[in-house]
Amino acid sequence: MSQTHTVKATSDAIFTQLLDVQDQDMRRLYEKAKRDQWNASTDIDWDAGGDPDCGILPDGLIDIYGTKYWDKLDDKHRLDLNRHFSAWRISQLMYGEQFALMVCGQIANVVPGIDSKFFMATQVADEARHSEVLARYLYDKVGVTYPLTANLKNLFDHVLAMPQWYLKTVGTQLVAETLAVSLFRMLADHSPDPLISQICRRILSDESRHMGFGMLSLPDQIQELSEQELKEVEEFACEATAGLLQGQFPQEAYEAVGFTKAEIEDIRTMRHEVAKKNEYVAFRTFFKKDFHAALWSNMEKVGLLSERSIEKLGAMGISAPQAQQRAQAAA
Repeated sequence: MSQTHTVKATSDAIFTQLLDVQDQDMRRLYEKAKRDQWNASTDIDWDAGGDPDCGILPDGLIDIYGTKYWDKLDDKHRLDLNRHFSAWRISQLMYGEQFALMVCGQIANVVPGIDSKFFMATQVADEARHSEVLARYLYDKVGVTYPLTANLKNLFDHVLAMPQWYLKTVGTQLVAETLAVSLFRMLADHSPDPLISQICRRILSDESRHMGFGMLSLPDQIQELSEQELKEVEEFACEATAGLLQGQFPQEAYEAVGFTKAEIEDIRTMRHEVAKKNEYVAFRTFFKKDFHAALWSNMEKVGLLSERSIEKLGAMGISAPQAQQRAQAAA
């Protein structure tokens, strides 16, 4: 199978001769980015963790946890599944960081202000470092990687091909980064492996700046859009969210540890039924609640939380943080 593919992308490259400070807030974000750079080779303690006898994700986040399929596994096979399942998840994050690297390179070209260009240059370096550190963890410590999912490939290709910088920013800094932050935070706080926890904390120190770019750059741009353009941006934000949340099933990880085709199809169906009846505390606490609340808040801050988008988010089970809290209290 080919390890590369080409995306046909055309967008403007805007050159500016105004290099003095135009946007003080964006320039301060750039200054923070310069101050907070770190080196994946020297600032990570690569000897602290990465034990092959240690799980990576909490067991409760594995689809079959607490089911008949989990109960029939002995400790060795549970560990094996944990590591393959985790490698599959982290592989998708690794590809997502490379995607962000490429998109940010495009945004540096097409965004008009010099302060935004300067900041985007630092995010390109950040995303390269994130790709590097996750790849080193998977290749050197886990020993396995998995291919990019079709859903993520379609989303990445779509964002890379679109010409408008603000749509690229919505797809990357607003939606994808918000999801990634929730995943990295979950790993940082709850992984049994101190090495991946350390790596994720380093990555998180960069991600708040990346989301900050969207919060600074998008509101004014969105206010200038026509009603039709605004509708298109709202729909794209919701479509990108759906693309990230749907179709992310680690079939290859189950195959790697010996599950049959029939068992895997049963697990694929069963996980949806289990989620409807009883979401495990780990999933609700460590990821879903965090991602839903952050996405809702960020879309509201940049001006994309209209009745249209609220309805589309609601269809995905995403509601206002206050409504989530009330539902959990009632449960």
